[in-house]
Formats: sequence, structure tokens, C-alpha cells
Amino acid sequence: MLGESIKGKSVVVTGASKGIGKGIARVFARHGAKVLVVGRDLKTAEASAAELVKAGGTASALAADIADWNAMQAMAKAAVDRHGGLDVLCANAGVFPQTKIEDMPPDQWDDVLRVNLKGTFLSVKACLPHLKRSSQGRVVITSSITGPVTGFPGWTHYGASKAGQLGFMRTACIELAKYGITVNAVLPGNIVTEGLAGLGKEYQDSMAASVPLRRLGDVEDIGHAALFLASKEAAYITGQTIIVDGGQILPESLDALAQA
Repeated sequence: MLGESIKGKSVVVTGASKGIGKGIARVFARHGAKVLVVGRDLKTAEASAAELVKAGGTASALAADIADWNAMQAMAKAAVDRHGGLDVLCANAGVFPQTKIEDMPPDQWDDVLRVNLKGTFLSVKACLPHLKRSSQGRVVITSSITGPVTGFPGWTHYGASKAGQLGFMRTACIELAKYGITVNAVLPGNIVTEGLAGLGKEYQDSMAASVPLRRLGDVEDIGHAALFLASKEAAYITGQTIIVDGGQILPESLDALAQA
């Protein structure tokens, strides 16, 4: 049964206090993993971990900035100390301020790449010594369709960081293969999160209209993709991407959907 090989594994999920990260953490905890919920704010991370425990899972919380090397080392150590090792890193945390090029302060560009791209590198580097000791070492990166496949006004910095994650992944998977560690990425499309819900039903409906499946994704849709990539069944898959978008990137135009 898919997910059975996750039972008892130590899993770190960054950006797990809310949104997609919270959904990923929930899916792993449901399948018996011991989850370290990592977020910038300790109270929010603790609340997320408490939900997992209440549902019957094993979880604990940690506050950390993924762009801080010392914090990432402490994160990896906490996973080992609390959960007996480290088997899976879900590098999910990221920021996405929406600012067009003309209005973007150069410091904002630096901050987005520092968190999204450098943070991915630092989290992988910090976890690597422990992943090497695992019999099922896995890295699952949350990228996006924005940047690697599509574009959207205001997200040049975000898109660049998400495309950069895939460039990192394709060489990292080669370097880490000798340790039996796989490195893959999930590329979400439009997913219902707290931020999106706040924009209202009309906005969500208009976005869903551009998706062939006629609905937006759920955070657990991303969690299930990450679970597969972390499983024993996916042991021979590395350096690959899975787009989870309900077919959003496929139509040439809205007219293509209207004629379907």
C-alpha cells in the first residue's frame, strides 16, 4: 500500500505552519511519519503540530528561518534528537510578495531569492549528513508552475526563485545519488490556501474556470504527491518534477476549455 513505507520515518516539513506545507505535514502524519513542523513563528508552528497530534499523529514544532545557516543546522539536529533520525526533507517554505518590476525595490528581489532559493540549498545542506544515514533518504522540493512553466505579473522574483530550485535539484540529485538519496520536486498550480480563501468565492471561481478539472487544488493534493516521491515505491525516481495543477497549463486559451 502506497505510504506504508513512510510509517515511522522522520520527516521535516518547512513552512508547515499553514498552506501547502501544513497539508504536506498532515498527509505524512496520517501515514505514520514523525513530523517536525517548521515555521517562522513558533506559536503558529506549535498550533499546527498540535492539530496533527490531536488527529493521532506524531509531531513537534520548531521556529526557524530557512535562510539562516545556523537555524537550519539546529533544525536538522532537532529532527534527529526528537524523532531518532532524519529520513525525508520537504523543502516547502517560501515567500511570494506580488510586486511588478517597475515598483520592486532591489532588496525585495534579494529577499525572495534568499528565502526561496538559498533557503532550499541551506535546508538540504543541513539535513544531508543525517539523510546519508537513512535507508530511505528523500528530498522533496515545493517549486511552482510559476517560473518553471508559466508567468504571472508581479512575480518575476518568485518565478526566478522557483525555476532556480529546479536547476539546483537537477545537479543535487546527481551529487546525492551515491548516498541513495533522491531529490525531486512538486510544482503546484492554483491551490486553495488561507491567503487565497481570503480573496473571496468569486475570485476562486474565476481561477477555477481556467482549470480543466474545473476546481482549484487542495493542499493535500500536493501532500499526496510529496508522499509518493518520499515512498519506497519511488526509490528509482530522482531529478524529476510532478506538476499538480488539474491540467491548468495545458489549454491554449480559455476558448479551448469552452469548446471541450
